[in-house]
Amino acid sequence: MFLTNVLLKKAKSKSIMVQMESVISGHTFNKIRERLADKLELIRFDPRIQQECLYKEKKKVRSVH
Repeated sequence: MFLTNVLLKKAKSKSIMVQMESVISGHTFNKIRERLADKLELIRFDPRIQQECLYKEKKKVRSVH
């Protein structure tokens, strides 16, 4: 292994895509947030119950450049 392979590491992206899940119905959608930010919680319209409800971050989906 050459020394250059060790030095040329990939930089981490600043943003990640996370899956948001409705607390009430389980409806999900993807949202992009910064890597170092706190976990997301937001109020958004839920099409399954036809009302606004709380969505919480469930898991990381992928990195976004």
